[in-house]
Amino acid sequence: METGPREGAQVGPVLDGFLLRGRATPTPRQLEEVGVRADSLREVTAVEFLRTMAEESYDILVLALVGGGVQAMLHGLGRVWENRTSRPVVVTGYVGVVYEKLADGLLLRHGADLVLANSRQDADRFRAVYEGVGADASSVTEVALPFLGGAAYEGEHDPYTVVFAAQPSVPENRKDRTYLLNRLVQHARKHPEREVLLKLRSKPGEHTTHIEELPYQKLVQPLDPPANFRLVYGNMGEVLDRTDLLVTVSSTAALESLHRRIPTVVLTDLGVREALGNHHFVGSGCLASWDQLDAGHRPAPDEEWVARQGVVAGGTSRTESGGGSYESAFDAARERIAKLLDRPGGLPPLAPYYTPVTAPGYLPGILARHHLGPDGSPLPGAPAADKEPGPVRQIVRRAARGAYRHGVQRVAPVIRRMGEL
Repeated sequence: METGPREGAQVGPVLDGFLLRGRATPTPRQLEEVGVRADSLREVTAVEFLRTMAEESYDILVLALVGGGVQAMLHGLGRVWENRTSRPVVVTGYVGVVYEKLADGLLLRHGADLVLANSRQDADRFRAVYEGVGADASSVTEVALPFLGGAAYEGEHDPYTVVFAAQPSVPENRKDRTYLLNRLVQHARKHPEREVLLKLRSKPGEHTTHIEELPYQKLVQPLDPPANFRLVYGNMGEVLDRTDLLVTVSSTAALESLHRRIPTVVLTDLGVREALGNHHFVGSGCLASWDQLDAGHRPAPDEEWVARQGVVAGGTSRTESGGGSYESAFDAARERIAKLLDRPGGLPPLAPYYTPVTAPGYLPGILARHHLGPDGSPLPGAPAADKEPGPVRQIVRRAARGAYRHGVQRVAPVIRRMGEL
């Protein structure tokens, strides 16, 4: 999670970053890949973060967390700010291709002053969910995907480069993941003149917000791929700089690629199914199979569909109704934040839809995961570090994380298979 800007002597905004401690705490490499440089950065527990928010004064607070984390922090912040006359503007969002947990994810984010939507289509869907349960929908603010950019595609590279954008949780099972890898490796063998790249989101031992039980790095080892097949990491935009064909199941990378007019394929080999998320691309014109690709087929994107997604084909226009450039896509959010900061008498208390009255069987569990009680107060014994952990504690923490990853990636799949016997 990140906060800023903060008032102070420094000219311009000050950005303080807080990394919520947990299984998905980003590594230094992942932070470097994001490209955002914080003036200060530290890892904290939820309780320590809330204590800091009670003591420090900020203008804007961005909650860049999964839904449950956002909801817990909203209730915790409501508690620590209940006696304050002013508070920061709280911003969150539902970033990427929102193809599952639409209602659940959105309601867990309700209560922030701004809930950012990726496109006009998403903004309409988000408001419909809030209004459908009788919640205030005024927080929904249309922007655009925050990581679009780069030069428009101008023609084939040398060598011609095919990139498969992998996802940590889609598909989930070994059979389907191995199938996709086999087809990618076969494509590399059929086209030795091409460079075939498997773009991975995390290196071994790293986690994203999704748990990856079957890393492609391990599944590819027995396949003996040819020399023109490589694994790549790093910033997706840099990989797209040399991409001639982007292939994926349902990754947000497809939207990045379409934004730059790079030929883009969403695979149908495993079906067009909600569980895969590729149903989101129905009507895009990008659906195709490996057999079709091997035969030379190249889908042409539907321009109207692309526009509804807030994607700027070639970077020239944003939406079918809004117009303007990609750079102007965030003007509405800036204007809303400015109005909230200038609101006479300050901002009202945070008011999430979920409360002990509306969700008494759900909310307490969400809060307890972050060591908070039903009223947002820290539970007895909640972890909170007052200083940087010593060397021994850091070693123990790394060992615990390693054990967790081993359990997720090795032990859990074995137990699951045993249960299926």
